[in-house]
Amino acid sequence: MQPKLFENTTETVSIEDVILYALGDFQSRGKLLADRELAFDRLRGAFLRAFAKFGIIEVTDLRIIEGLRSLGAEIVELPSFVAKHPYRITCSQKIANKCRIYFRNMSKAV
Repeated sequence: MQPKLFENTTETVSIEDVILYALGDFQSRGKLLADRELAFDRLRGAFLRAFAKFGIIEVTDLRIIEGLRSLGAEIVELPSFVAKHPYRITCSQKIANKCRIYFRNMSKAV
């Protein structure tokens, strides 16, 4: 159930939930996630959809990167002149499977 326009939500959402949902959403669109280096920009749309899904304000790139690291993703930081979001992300097959299952379960709950 979504909150109404001026209704405050008391439910909190962890960054891990947002990341799991976003990466599951990315895979649900037929895109390969596992064992592949992806630019942060390539995943950004999935993160934005996840923030919208949970009805929360977008967090900083750094916070998302910290969350990805805590899940076990490999992060490579590039010089800031290379890209607006200068990170490359690699997720293992285990992380990809976890995200796929999380997304599937969230989709069924709706």
